[in-house]
Amino acid sequence: MATAPPAVASSDPPMTLSRLLDNRIFLSFLFMLPAVLLLGVFLTYPLGRGIWLGFTDTRIGREGVWIGLANYVSLFDDGVFWMSVWQTFFYTAIATVLKFALGLWLALLLNHHIPFKALVRAFILLPYIIPTVLSAIVFWWMYDTQFSIITWALQRMGLVAGAIDYLGDPWNARISLIVANVWRGIPFVAICLLAGLQTISPSLYEAAALDGASGWQRFRHVTVPMLMPILSIVLTFSVLFTFTDFQLIYAITKGGPVNSTHLMATLAFQRAIPGGHLGEGAAIATAMIPFLIFATLISYFALQRRKWQQGGRDD
Repeated sequence: MATAPPAVASSDPPMTLSRLLDNRIFLSFLFMLPAVLLLGVFLTYPLGRGIWLGFTDTRIGREGVWIGLANYVSLFDDGVFWMSVWQTFFYTAIATVLKFALGLWLALLLNHHIPFKALVRAFILLPYIIPTVLSAIVFWWMYDTQFSIITWALQRMGLVAGAIDYLGDPWNARISLIVANVWRGIPFVAICLLAGLQTISPSLYEAAALDGASGWQRFRHVTVPMLMPILSIVLTFSVLFTFTDFQLIYAITKGGPVNSTHLMATLAFQRAIPGGHLGEGAAIATAMIPFLIFATLISYFALQRRKWQQGGRDD
């Protein structure tokens, strides 16, 4: 009777804890696990729960049932929703352009040797580190129809004759909110771009000057290409922060007058919490996600273009 050959013992030692700790893949997973758990608890679950609520008719105090795309279909016929979409894009576009133009100018100014540079940088950060609600209250007072210090100054200079209704007129209210957002966002852009400017080697400017490049040519062909990586990142964060702005809008106008300053974020809150329609509010908030993903992907793919970052051309 034939017998089976004896099993050959494996020459590999069993996987022990010490061998696992020497494995780069396992260590990478181990170090990332706490961050993944935190993101799962505080980001992924609320996001998933919000998306789920958008497909239900949940209200405050009443558990909802699955209604599919009914909330989203109703938004197509909602004039206030489409007004908030238009205002969100208008608010984001104008505020972002102004913040970047003024922030870049301020960063270029601070990059030169000026008296009390450290003190000036500290003062510039004040608008950004002050609590948003406190800033909103100050602007709300400055925009008061009767006691506005802005109107008082304009009257003393002879530029206006009477009071200005900053927050009662739709277009005045939109412009006033953009001014408040720009004032608060400039320090973030300026400090980030200043950090990028200080990484550019002075020898590049010296070489460009020896070649006869003007100040504008040095800015265009040296400063801008070298700043492209940080410009892309700061632009992405600025767009995301502005697009999802809530505190400043709600504290100053609460979406008024007559819904003329509602952004998608403030409208979602109004429908969900004061209005009690959690499902509808969640649907409005979920509708913001594609736009945010689109803005993030633009920055991501821009950062992959190494030659573009260095001022060259892609093949």
